[in-house]
Amino acid sequence: MQNFRQTCTSGQAVIGTFVAIPHPVAVEVAAASGLDFLCIDWEHAQIGRERIEDLIRASAVHQVPAMVRVPGHAPEAIAAVLDAGAAGVLVPRVSTAAQAISAVQATRYPPAGARGVGPGRAAAYGYRIPDYLSRANDSLLLAIQVETAEGLANIEAIAAVEGVDLIFIGPGDLSVSIDAMGPANAGKLNAAIETIASAARKAGKRVGIFRPSADDIGRWMRSGISFYILASDTMFLGASLAAGVAAARENAKGWS
Repeated sequence: MQNFRQTCTSGQAVIGTFVAIPHPVAVEVAAASGLDFLCIDWEHAQIGRERIEDLIRASAVHQVPAMVRVPGHAPEAIAAVLDAGAAGVLVPRVSTAAQAISAVQATRYPPAGARGVGPGRAAAYGYRIPDYLSRANDSLLLAIQVETAEGLANIEAIAAVEGVDLIFIGPGDLSVSIDAMGPANAGKLNAAIETIASAARKAGKRVGIFRPSADDIGRWMRSGISFYILASDTMFLGASLAAGVAAARENAKGWS
């Protein structure tokens, strides 16, 4: 697989989706669809730590990088998914520069960080530790998720943290945190997104965002956002089934 960090920081559009279904079959189906990457959602989905490694393996079958959204800032969680072979990590609810620095320390090996060396799957269970150590810092993507009013207020300091590759915007939580929910407040939310994206770009960071559909990706590309997590496997499954059922009922009219 290509260097995932280089791919995601190239400035070209990179499209992935969240994995919420805890089964390798769902991962293989998603990986075969043409996506650039998958993001296993350990934060919100019902996926256990042991299962994450199996899902990463399933993605690797199709040579599609799998990153993991961890359920918080704990260095142990970040180390666990990277040792399992994740191509990167998405750390949620980063609201201060100190939290961003902590994420860097947990993701990078010394001297860039403080990640511990372990004989996990990423290092061929201990047989290729030197090889993995030689490339991990340059190939693993560290994305931090800014999605709070505090994070918005501290965005310049957060974006300036060395070792962070990508600032990922979570519009859902951000809209709640800044009291900008609903269509009537779209302007306020969009302004906050633009503020985060602008600060990240000025600091030399790439910018990502969650979108529930592909309808407005062109609009956000014009704002310098190039990394997209598009809906999730469960969202796509539900929408596709609903559309299929609606089409079947429409075509069945007049024949019963």
